[in-house]
Amino acid sequence: MTALGIFKIILFVVILILITKPLGLYIKKVVSGEKTFLDRLLVPIEKLIYKICLIDSKTEQNWKQYTISLLLFSFFGIILTIAIQMLQYYLPMNPQHLKGVPFILSLNTAISFVSNTNWQAYAGESTLGYTAQVVALSFQQFVSAATGIAVVIALSRAFGRKQTEYLGNFWVDLTRISLWILFPLCIIIALFYVSQGVPQNISAYITAHTLDAGKQILPQGPMASFEAIKSLGTNGGGFLGANSMHPFENPNGLTNFIQVLSIFAIGVALTYTFGLLVKSTKQGWTILIAMLVMFLFFTTSMYYFESQGNPRITKVDHIESVGSVAKYGQNMEGKETRFGIADSVLYASVTTSASDGGVNAQMETLNPISGGIAMFNMAVGELIVGGVGTGLYNMLMMIILTVFIAGLMVGRSPEFLGKKIGIHEMKWAIVAILISPFCVLFFTALTCFVPSLLHEFTAFGPHGFSRILYAFISASNNNGSAFNFISSNTTYFNLATGTCMLLGRFVSIAAIMAVAGSLAKKKITPASSGTFPTTGVLFIVMLIICILIIGGLNFFPALALGPITEHLMLF
Repeated sequence: MTALGIFKIILFVVILILITKPLGLYIKKVVSGEKTFLDRLLVPIEKLIYKICLIDSKTEQNWKQYTISLLLFSFFGIILTIAIQMLQYYLPMNPQHLKGVPFILSLNTAISFVSNTNWQAYAGESTLGYTAQVVALSFQQFVSAATGIAVVIALSRAFGRKQTEYLGNFWVDLTRISLWILFPLCIIIALFYVSQGVPQNISAYITAHTLDAGKQILPQGPMASFEAIKSLGTNGGGFLGANSMHPFENPNGLTNFIQVLSIFAIGVALTYTFGLLVKSTKQGWTILIAMLVMFLFFTTSMYYFESQGNPRITKVDHIESVGSVAKYGQNMEGKETRFGIADSVLYASVTTSASDGGVNAQMETLNPISGGIAMFNMAVGELIVGGVGTGLYNMLMMIILTVFIAGLMVGRSPEFLGKKIGIHEMKWAIVAILISPFCVLFFTALTCFVPSLLHEFTAFGPHGFSRILYAFISASNNNGSAFNFISSNTTYFNLATGTCMLLGRFVSIAAIMAVAGSLAKKKITPASSGTFPTTGVLFIVMLIICILIIGGLNFFPALALGPITEHLMLF
């Protein structure tokens, strides 16, 4: 660990805190229909969309109508994305004349992008033309991110409103979030990436002649725009197979910092938006503090273990000098030299804390404990800031569980923001919390015990188990990153990970919307002397302990079989 590396992590957190309030306030204005400086440009476009799509923007929906609209939109998104991939050979902007994608792989990819997972069992530069990348995948990166934000906004309204069944209008929320928030920010970020050398064109690939008389194919395409929404929408899917390890997607340390900042930006801002919608900004800051405390703990832990190197490698394989101090034996395997340990660890921690999945280093080559921390970040529901929308609504489910436990401890009816938490809310909250662990543990066990799959494994023992466990944790929690060297593009893995992505995303959303519908109908009870406070240090500690215990109970046995055992074997 170096002073410069620690400074980068602290600077990252400080900038996040500084942008939380202004961006959170702007998001609140957008979702509440208040005036913004972009209205003159975007309101006509918004009205045109409503007219074409026959949307009554003044009619609100109850939780069932909101959820059905969301599910139907996602279902037809899957169908459209499959069709574009399979028919891409006949579509324009395919200068490499790539053939149509097979159905099973198209299905997996469509589910992946619609669910905001962006699990990629293919290499973009050799599989997809520009129409498929932009019209199908990039579009889904926008609307899947907007869908996640819409759900948490609907849940926030449920806490802030009283004795009503209406939570807003999904079509209006989806449109306004896309037009006012995602598109403007992505334009700015994409232009910055272009200034740093990220390609943005529809040219054919370039054949470069190397000094040793060889040839190298240099992919081209609209990468800057794809890269912008990839990070801002916590999608993580790369235009190229190497993702942000490739210098075309991530040229330097500055673009790397903007990417990790983009991944967390909307997630942290939504905590302040939540506070404004429920009329308690202190509650929003409390949630953000809990998220950042866990993030800092796990990030610095990963940084420590990556800085120690591998005890089985006795030779010095890397030297990083800072002033007159030299650090020897750090784990540089799988990392880009233009980033180094600190930037690689920061990216790995951010991308697994959010449901992003982008990588700037090979996750497989992390030290066992670092890899285990990455898995745990995802396994707890990716609520440590989390994906845009998904992180906050998963955190709110965990808060409901925490106040329920606190109520049992003091013998009072549990309340949060004046809403009593009853049996109905607890049942659906438990469904939302446990659907992911069920998918992870079931499919991991199934994969390990199917004899016909053994020939697809390239490693056995704890590390081989970690590869399988990581894959299903990533899919079920809609992350998308992976330990590589596992044959993911097979019928079994395409169907298994696709099932996990669907259940992890949409069962969770349906359960959360059911909670929102129930809470919206309740009256708001004024706080009394007996009300358990949910904004102090005590509550933050209780919330973190609850998250760690739930994550530990669900996943510690599996982690013990994988990364923990592998770590002990090093010694």
